[in-house]
Amino acid sequence: MKYINRTIEQEIIEKLQPNKVVIIFGTRRVGKTELIKKVAKSVSEDYLLLNGEDMEHASVLEQRSTASYKRLLGGRKLLIIDEAQGVPEIGLKLKLMVDTIKGLKIIATGSSSFDLINRIGEPLVGRKTDFLLLPLAQMEFSKEEDFLTTKSNLEERLIFGGYPELIHLPQKSQKTEYLKDLINSYLLKDLIAFEGIKKREKIIQLLRIIAFRTGSEISVEGIGNQLQMSKNTVDRYLDLLSKVFIIHKLTGFSRNLDNEIAKKSKWYFYDNGIRNAIVSDFKPLNLRDDIGRLWENYLVSERIKFQTYNRIQVNNYFWRTHSKKEIDWVEEDENGLRTYEFKWSQSQKAKQPALWKKAYPGTSFEVVTPENYLGFIE
Repeated sequence: MKYINRTIEQEIIEKLQPNKVVIIFGTRRVGKTELIKKVAKSVSEDYLLLNGEDMEHASVLEQRSTASYKRLLGGRKLLIIDEAQGVPEIGLKLKLMVDTIKGLKIIATGSSSFDLINRIGEPLVGRKTDFLLLPLAQMEFSKEEDFLTTKSNLEERLIFGGYPELIHLPQKSQKTEYLKDLINSYLLKDLIAFEGIKKREKIIQLLRIIAFRTGSEISVEGIGNQLQMSKNTVDRYLDLLSKVFIIHKLTGFSRNLDNEIAKKSKWYFYDNGIRNAIVSDFKPLNLRDDIGRLWENYLVSERIKFQTYNRIQVNNYFWRTHSKKEIDWVEEDENGLRTYEFKWSQSQKAKQPALWKKAYPGTSFEVVTPENYLGFIE
């Protein structure tokens, strides 16, 4: 089975230091297990691999004592715990290990940040480095393919996304079934199991609304009315869906000009294939009426991967006014503001709105199309 090298692999190896913990977050089936096995081979150390969701494995960590952990490790200096959120009091247990077992290095993975961060959090302050692993990025595919292959694969990535196992499935029907099974069997597993989350159908309905409105502002009150849920419940579900790395939020940019929209947000999927599976639409691009939404979601998710893997500190926004002037993507860092407009068709002209130029003079503007998009996401 072909393995695509992950961008964060080398940095994980560098951060894997004695008496420190590396935490790798990422949704299920995104490649965490294969990544940690690859890292373990690269560092050439004898290691112990446990799965926190295996009751037998979790039980061997149950007794929180240095002596029992030393016996378990048997002199090995690398401990890997996959799906560590399944281990009760995992944060305190990891802290005890790295504080009392000299030279021990630990890698822990988790598929849900609300579980793992809550359980690791404060006990490991100053002792850990966090990484987020997302579906395969174009910057990772580009290491394995030439320019022409990348261009020819664009349509498939807009439709089926970048989950690693998809590259081994030759038939489109197989990819479709894989993504549907991924949603039903894996992605919502952590969320549905979380205390108080019992209405699976409401979660699916909420995701369908997000999918159909990708790239549009979302009214939480409006969704609540549509789903017959309270605003607070909708907010909570959106927050939890972001913490299991299914969707992410983009807020409106505003410096308090009267005409700017700042209270509404946009939501995007981390992966186009998941978005399309939610709405059960895998038709080719020439038969679709949502290509603009697919293109925008793809560029946003790929830009997020680029920023995350390169540890770029930046604030991301969209900009829109009540008079319907808008900019798809605004980045803000210590160097100022940059703006981008996403257009699938070369014939669609775009320019920076006059109101923006007047309010924020001197900011750059670029139109991102299928002709130049690689410069935006690699």
